[in-house]
Order: sequence, then C-alpha cells, then structure tokens
Amino acid sequence: MFQKTCIRDVIRYALVLFLLTIGHNDLQSQPAAADPDSVRISLLTCAPGEEIYSLFGHTAIRYENPSRGIDLVFNYGLFSFDTPDFIYRFVKGETDYMLGVVDYPHFEMEYVYRNRTVWQQTLNLTAGEKEKLFQLLQVNYLPENREYRYNFFFDNCATRPRDKIEESLNGQVVYSSVDNRQTFRDIICRSSRGYEWNRFGMDFCLGAGADRPISYREEMFAPLYLMDAFTNAVIIDTENKERALVSRTTEIVSGGGIEKKEGFRLTPVRSALLLFILVVSATIYGIRKKKPFWGIDLFLFAFAGLAGCVIAFLSCFSEHPAVCPNYLIFVFHPLHLLLLPLFLRKEAKGRKSYYHLMNTAVLTLFVLIWPVNPQHFDLAVLPLTLCLLIRSASNLVLTYKKR
Repeated sequence: MFQKTCIRDVIRYALVLFLLTIGHNDLQSQPAAADPDSVRISLLTCAPGEEIYSLFGHTAIRYENPSRGIDLVFNYGLFSFDTPDFIYRFVKGETDYMLGVVDYPHFEMEYVYRNRTVWQQTLNLTAGEKEKLFQLLQVNYLPENREYRYNFFFDNCATRPRDKIEESLNGQVVYSSVDNRQTFRDIICRSSRGYEWNRFGMDFCLGAGADRPISYREEMFAPLYLMDAFTNAVIIDTENKERALVSRTTEIVSGGGIEKKEGFRLTPVRSALLLFILVVSATIYGIRKKKPFWGIDLFLFAFAGLAGCVIAFLSCFSEHPAVCPNYLIFVFHPLHLLLLPLFLRKEAKGRKSYYHLMNTAVLTLFVLIWPVNPQHFDLAVLPLTLCLLIRSASNLVLTYKKR
C-alpha cells in the first residue's frame, strides 16, 4: 500500500526527484487546462507486493495533460524509515505520511521492476471537475500541506485520493454497496493470505474494535476494495443527472503477480503446536519426577510478559484505531514479567505459588469463553495459552503431591 523512501532507494529515485522538481515548477508556471478535453485524470490501483507495507496494494491519482506534455502521478503513500524514532512513532500511531508527485514513466518503471500489475480507472469528470481536482492536488502538495497524520483504517493512501475526487465533483458519488458484513480483520486476513507471520503479527496487535462489522465505505481503506467500489459507482450531479464515475478501466502495467514463496515452513500455528507438545511432554516428565523445571517457566512467562508489554502499550498509548480493548491482555500481560522472580523462587523451593493459582483460573476461563469472545484470535493463540495454563497448573499439582 505504501511506497518506501529509505536509503537503499536514494540512487534509484534521484532522477525521479529531479524530474519531480521540474514538473512541479512547470505546473506552477503554466495554466492547467489549456485544452480541457485533452486532460485525463485516473485512479491508479497497484497490485499487492511482498513487503508488509505493500500487502494491501496501493492507490494513486494520475494527471495527464498532453497539450502541456504533463503526465504525473500524485501519491499519498510516501514515508521514510529515516525519520527520527520511526519505529516508536509508528507503533504509537504518530507516523506522518506525505503527498509526493512523480513522473508517470518512472512510476510505471517501478511497478514493472517489481512485477506488480497496475490498473487505471479513467474518471468520467467534466472539465470543471478535472480542473478543481487538479487544483486541490496542487494545494495539497504545497510544503505546508503535503504531510498528514497517517491512520491505517481511516486516512491512508487509498482514502485520501477517494476524498479528493469526491470533493471535486459537482454532485455526489453513489456507491453500489454490498452488505456482506465484513470486518477490518476479515480484510486484513484476506489481504495477507500466504504471509502467515505478518498476518499473525497484525492479528495479535488488533483488538476487538477490528471485529465490528464495517460499512461499505470503510472497506475502501484497502486499495483493491476501493477499485471495486469505483467500478460500479455513479455520480448524481446537482441537476439530478446520473453518470458513471469510471468511463474505462485498463491494465496499464501487466505484472506476472508476486510468487508467494514457501518461506519459513513453521507457520505460527505449527510453531505453537510444536511448542505445546514440547511443554506438555516436559511437564508430564517433571510431574513424574517431581521436578518443577522452572527454566521452562522462565522462558514462557518472560516471552508472554514481553508480548503483554506490547499489547499494554498499544492499548494505553497508541493512537492506532482498533487496538483497544485487546482481550489478549488476559493471556499476555506485563505481570508475567514483573512477578517472574517471585513465583520462580517459590517454584525452586517447591512451594505453592498463588500467582500460578490465579493464572490457572484466568486462563481456564479464557479458554472456556473462546467461542463466544467478541474478539477474533488467531488459532496459534490457543496452544500458546494452553502452554501457560499447563505450566501454572503443574505448579499446583507438584505442591499438592509434595504435601
């Protein structure tokens, strides 16, 4: 969905930035619509890529003015990994994206290089609407306006072009909506199919807010859904006349598609099941030998505590939507990490841990209400939960046997 502008791309994009400067100066010095009939504005939709930020595809606006020799792409998906504290700001939801303008041949060259298909939907706009949209984009590209606070679901590289197009119309857009009761999580899971670890990470961080049914308009945060919405949309003008929003759809870059690699064979579910088998085996052996094997708990509860710190931070401090409440906090929480020395000391001395007693009760309840929980959890969470539950229960069994 997003275009990366980090150090390793500087050489490849140096020429693009140079042409951008020239093109921008040309736009400011010449009239935009010397021949309105020759101007064409299109919505570009790019197929998904392999990187996590490109799994959902990308959206841009193309402006063509042959009489002026102008062919530019307005792209709301620019960001830089070199921004100070980028990772912290991204997790906290304070990432700023910006509008960039690039010469179309170089935009096309990038997607040819990456073997990603690009579809062009020519917008069925009047001359006045084209000029207004172009002016809106120019104003938005001013240095003081081009940056915006990125919001994954509600203000991103797909919703911005849609909003600018709607703002330029002499009327309103009516979408042919389909009420299929999807959620944000449904779209994320479908878009990240084949990239299981990426999907698990996103699924882990999203809370119950991602599981509410969303409107047809909210689905348009994903570029491919926006393209589908534009296909059947109509414009109702001020005179109550109706016309199609898109006059023609063409495939301007024919990519062979991204070949999804097999990658790491241990998917999150397989990894969690393997860990579960190892933990159960070690726990049974430990109970028989009356040994606590507290080293296993050191690893498991430290990992669960660190994961809980991430969830707690997102829930309490992040501005990202749909990350709070996250009911995984009952399984993965910072107390595992903070109280780790206390209950490990009791384990080593063969004493009963009331923390394990409480944890056994909470996790048992969590597993029992799994089917009716308002939040959807990745299947890999269940074996991980059972690992923690078994280790807490084993402490109770061992101390009971000792007594």
